[in-house]
Amino acid sequence: MTLEPFGARLRHAMDTRGPLCVGIDPHASLLTSWGLNDDVAGLERFTRTVVEALADRVAVLKPQSAFFERFGSRGIAVLEKAVEEARAAGALVLMDAKRGDIGSTMGAYAATYLDKDSPLFSDAVTVSPYLGFGSLRPALDAAEVSGAGVFVLALTSNPEGAEVQRATAADGRSLAQVMLDHMAAENAGATPLGSVGAVVGATLGDVGVDLSVNGPLLAPGIGAQGATPADLPRVFGAAVRNVVPSVSRGVLRHGPDASGLREAAGRFADEVRTAVPES
Repeated sequence: MTLEPFGARLRHAMDTRGPLCVGIDPHASLLTSWGLNDDVAGLERFTRTVVEALADRVAVLKPQSAFFERFGSRGIAVLEKAVEEARAAGALVLMDAKRGDIGSTMGAYAATYLDKDSPLFSDAVTVSPYLGFGSLRPALDAAEVSGAGVFVLALTSNPEGAEVQRATAADGRSLAQVMLDHMAAENAGATPLGSVGAVVGATLGDVGVDLSVNGPLLAPGIGAQGATPADLPRVFGAAVRNVVPSVSRGVLRHGPDASGLREAAGRFADEVRTAVPES
């Protein structure tokens, strides 16, 4: 049975739970600060605590795949269980994997995260378009079939990203704008929100691109990286209502107590509601 399109599910989750994405990023330093060992047992305890504390209340949980992959097959097993339990509790799961390749390899990545029969099936996945937007077609097609979403890197918050993303295409557009225009074409006519989203750093200030892609805008950088919910209207302008602010360490550092995680996530959600108009 095909799910309702991701864009519609995300819009509903944001309207009912608040527009907030919380990352699950089990850095070694975070495990240590929680009093946990940097091993599979610590990873499992950390991840289970975050999911149990937040999956029934935040719109999106975003596990960073790399921090699970570093433990090999046992780490992936923890990730599989986290995805299953988070989705069962009502959170949308955005797998932060940033995959990008061509042909059958991109198809295999799509099958991993966007096929409903996969143990890592997620509501959406992050992908990199800088082998050409067309290289993402296997993921875009798989997402459409399953009712999942795809978040495409557009303007990232790391300073190194500018040498590619701000480079100028032959027609004078920045490469970021080229990618955003492709996303807008994919989302044309979708209501209430398209399922192809863009990743745009909340720390960028004046982004200098047209963000009207009719899809969600994942905005990392809230909290530890220095951006605040109050910055969102200035950065995203007329597209701000479609922004999914993403915070990780700003919430996770309040563990291991579940109530501390809930209170921190609640504060960020309230700040976003204050900063972002409802319509």
